[in-house]
Amino acid sequence: MEIQVLFSLPLIIASFFAVFMPVFDAILKKNKQIIFLFTLLNFLLVIVADIFIFASPEFFTGVLKSGLENSDFGKFLSDAVSLGGYTSFFDLLFAIAGILTLFAAKDYLKKESYELKEFYSLVSFSFAGMLFIAHANNLLILFLGIELMSISFFVLSGFFRNNILSIEASLKYFILGAFATGFLIFGFAMLYGATGSLELKVIAQKISFNQVTPIYFALAIGLIFVGLAFKASTFPFHQWAPDVYTGAPTVVTGFMSTAGKTAAFAAFIVITKAIFLSNLVIDNATVNPPVIAITRNSREILAIIAALTMLVGNITALMQTNVKRMLAFSSVAHAGYILLGIVSNNSNGWSGIVFYAFAYVFMQIGAFVIVSLIEKENGSNLNLSDYNGLSKSHPFLSASMAIFMFSLVGLPPFAGFFGKYYLFLSVIQSGYLWLALVAVIASIISIYFYIGLIINMYFKEKEGEPLTVQCKTSGISIILSLIGVIFLGIFPSLLMNPLLNLFK
Repeated sequence: MEIQVLFSLPLIIASFFAVFMPVFDAILKKNKQIIFLFTLLNFLLVIVADIFIFASPEFFTGVLKSGLENSDFGKFLSDAVSLGGYTSFFDLLFAIAGILTLFAAKDYLKKESYELKEFYSLVSFSFAGMLFIAHANNLLILFLGIELMSISFFVLSGFFRNNILSIEASLKYFILGAFATGFLIFGFAMLYGATGSLELKVIAQKISFNQVTPIYFALAIGLIFVGLAFKASTFPFHQWAPDVYTGAPTVVTGFMSTAGKTAAFAAFIVITKAIFLSNLVIDNATVNPPVIAITRNSREILAIIAALTMLVGNITALMQTNVKRMLAFSSVAHAGYILLGIVSNNSNGWSGIVFYAFAYVFMQIGAFVIVSLIEKENGSNLNLSDYNGLSKSHPFLSASMAIFMFSLVGLPPFAGFFGKYYLFLSVIQSGYLWLALVAVIASIISIYFYIGLIINMYFKEKEGEPLTVQCKTSGISIILSLIGVIFLGIFPSLLMNPLLNLFK
């Protein structure tokens, strides 16, 4: 029982704070600092719990194989959620993203005169939803996690309720998100109809032992992929992302485009690990040829979607003059890079997704924090020309932004380089050489707009008065992001090696 409780702690902590945060809000009236500290405590306790999990001897042997199912409580947990393993890395990732967002939001919301306690409650609810997505071992738990996260984001994107762009972003996200949810829940229903179970372990067994209805199975994969593609903002379901990311509060955009996107790909991993057949199963010829054809064709379709997502995202970002919108379209391209790991369908690909997600959280949130500092009231000061001469007035901000841009391009010795390297290598090992070539071409295209921003900061003169920036708690987010980008770029194996062991 002790090991079960230990491995359950991240979910317990996140659920407790999400449920009781409104209660704290009601009791501690007009005390925003205490609510901020409670939210920070939520993330820190999850990180501490994960540290204890990492130190547990059962962590690398697999907690589900070490007696977790020997009790009724353990059986219930194993049917509903996965504990330990790679899911603990997702817990850590979401908590880090929450901390970076929290410190950045304190300055930003105060500047925009929207420092409301409800913000912290919504972040806590979205965080709990992300954890349930990553831990889901049941379609119902997966759906509840996705919707808990999505509904929180609907409100957060419209948090500036007197700003027309923020309201528009929230409305678009809500309408299109509800539409995508219909595809997702219908796909889950079809998968249940094809296999007779909501448990992903049982679904995987049914597929392996040829106990599925091919037509329902094919419909289920198609509908589920449409729903998840929307959540991850991949082509052709990416059109909402630039408008929502541009209109939403900048710190919310950073959180949604990193932690939210990673949670969507965690759902991709959960689903595809169950429904994509391994080569071992295919070689044993226990599955009907139609089912084999469905899984193979679905991977081919995902490969095409990944290629188009990378190209469309980067090419469209080339034409943007608004920095926030440029980063929004580049976020679409990065969804294509992460999708490479799903197409690979192997331990290198899944490990590469988690590694890249860590790198992406640091470099993308770091970039959006700097954008939030330079941005003025009502969303002004967001054009590329507004960054002219930033290196002279604010050398720390410009140097930090340059590092984040270099990492997003994928240049060594920063984390983005190794993130792309592992994902590109995984698709090559899976036989998708053409997809790796497309990914390289897309990365080359991205050099133009990422380096273009650096040119503006260092080689163009600022017209008018120099920009005044107050960097207080936001500086903590920037420094932590810099440490993450540089540390993972110098010591990538410290994260990648344990991930490879867990995904074997």
